[in-house]
Amino acid sequence: MRDAGHAAVFLDRDGTINEEVGYLDRIDKLRLLPGAAEGIRLLNASGFKVVVVTNQSGVARGLFTEAFVVEVHRTLAEILGRQGARIDRFDYCPHHPTEGADRYRRACPCRKPEPGMLLEAAAALAIDLGRSYVVGDTPRDLETARRVGARGILVRTGYGAEHLKTASAGEMTAAHVAADLLAAVHWILAKADRQGPDPRDRRRP
Repeated sequence: MRDAGHAAVFLDRDGTINEEVGYLDRIDKLRLLPGAAEGIRLLNASGFKVVVVTNQSGVARGLFTEAFVVEVHRTLAEILGRQGARIDRFDYCPHHPTEGADRYRRACPCRKPEPGMLLEAAAALAIDLGRSYVVGDTPRDLETARRVGARGILVRTGYGAEHLKTASAGEMTAAHVAADLLAAVHWILAKADRQGPDPRDRRRP
């Protein structure tokens, strides 16, 4: 029996939506990658849920706080909103298995490639993970997709191009490799059109 949940696109943040700057520890470092807003806007119009899932171990390392991560996401949502694009949900993992101290230093089920963030978002937004995609710039994002039965797409932005040069064949389990987020979205939409997406996912303009 077909799952009645929504199809979603889970997006890594740094290097996928916005420029990779190492640790994004100041708001003035937040800059959208070309085409990112357009890609997200196309996903919105096509009925996909759009969820950001990002590891933010800078919290565990003491480089910034969880409150700062929330501020970054609020600012990112505002920037995208001015271009007609919407993120349905932001999820982040502040932990690290070996760095930091206290509650942030632990192996947790939410740090990618563990699937915790995707599972939580799926429960909250009624998402069918089997009809969904994960887009990111590292093999970790592809492995996260594999663990929930979604399709993983590697973008060449951020660390993506470098990983393509150095990763072993076993790490490159991508359903598709795209130049950037906008190109990944065009591939997703073309595939969805061939499969005939559930009309219940379509939103009125």
